[in-house]
Amino acid sequence: VKLKGAAVPLKGLFLAVGAKAPEFSLVGKDLSNLTLSSFGSKRKVLNIFPSVDTEVCAKSVRQFNQSAGKLSNTAVLCISADLPFAAGGFCGAEGISNMVTLWTFREPGI
Repeated sequence: VKLKGAAVPLKGLFLAVGAKAPEFSLVGKDLSNLTLSSFGSKRKVLNIFPSVDTEVCAKSVRQFNQSAGKLSNTAVLCISADLPFAAGGFCGAEGISNMVTLWTFREPGI
């Protein structure tokens, strides 16, 4: 991965498409901890981004929301470092309702 032409070190490994994701715990909109297994046997699609306060990230959330409405037996998880209240305001204002928003603020290294 490069930023402005310079290599940027990444933490961890990227999963291959179709690979099983390891269990993790993130914060749900009611501030409870949710894990990957909280979504049962549904297929999971992960949209991971830093913040909805950036144009590119906000656009990805809007696009994932549109696509999520067409998927059956699938949990579309939007995962960010935003605080739930700020991201919740964005989702409410934008009509984001077809996916689950989760946050890393209790576990910033995830």
